[in-house]
Amino acid sequence: MNKNRKKIIKLVQDYAAISLGLFFYVIGWVIFLWPKQIVGGGVSGVGALVNYATQNPDGSGGIPVSLVYLGLNVALLLIGFRILGRAFGAKTIYAIGLTTFFFWMVPQIIPTEIIDNIAQNSELICAIMGGACAGVGIGLSFNSGGSSGGTDIIALIISKYRNVSPGRVILYIDLLIIGSSYFLFRDLTRTMYGYVMIAVVGYTVDMIVSGAKQSLHIYIFSKQYEQIADRITVELHRGVTLIDGTGWYTKSEGKILMTVVRKHEGNDVYRIIREEDPHAFISVSNAMGVFGQGFDLIKGKKS
Repeated sequence: MNKNRKKIIKLVQDYAAISLGLFFYVIGWVIFLWPKQIVGGGVSGVGALVNYATQNPDGSGGIPVSLVYLGLNVALLLIGFRILGRAFGAKTIYAIGLTTFFFWMVPQIIPTEIIDNIAQNSELICAIMGGACAGVGIGLSFNSGGSSGGTDIIALIISKYRNVSPGRVILYIDLLIIGSSYFLFRDLTRTMYGYVMIAVVGYTVDMIVSGAKQSLHIYIFSKQYEQIADRITVELHRGVTLIDGTGWYTKSEGKILMTVVRKHEGNDVYRIIREEDPHAFISVSNAMGVFGQGFDLIKGKKS
């Protein structure tokens, strides 16, 4: 019963994070990108292109982005569902439906005055801010096992089998989509703003997704090594390795604890050490990658 309750709480947290992320994603498009007719990447970028191409001369009308977004994502979803599994498919169906709803609803609830005031900023500012909002949204969705659909699905499929950052995959895929906007507007400057936007998206996604997986390599020199090791194991559920060592200056033998934890768990380790031995010597370094039980899996095909 306790396990089921934890699963339910985790599921609710995941869907809440996905919902918040998708709201940020749509806000980036509606407030910053659409008013300046900046074409971003992904299915949303394709939807924007179709909308701009079908608008009336006065800028009204056009095929709604929400319809194009929904139609293209249905096809990509069928592929992602088979490769990434049912859990991913369920979350992505939810994400695509919610994003479609947000694309329809958000322009109606945000006062026109706010959008007009933001549109007075330069195209560069709007491209950066729109990319940051979209990147935060995609990153939050990725961390919860979801996606905003489109090229995100392709990125997750590739990152499942290769150690390639999702942000970089999205960046490469979106180059062609944004480049095609030149043939619509015949404006190289506008196209370059689109590239600025996806560069910001890629950087932001990597910061959020990789940041959540960053790890610390900690060496602890303390006479209270037993108490510290027990508490790290019991309270943090992290492994600890005991190493024999000799202080060369004092020529005295001692024990060294070595543990690897997620970056957000570092403060908990410091707290335990401070409570058990305030005079302990600690060496901390960032781990470029940690693979194995409790951390990441080594991806790639078997030889």
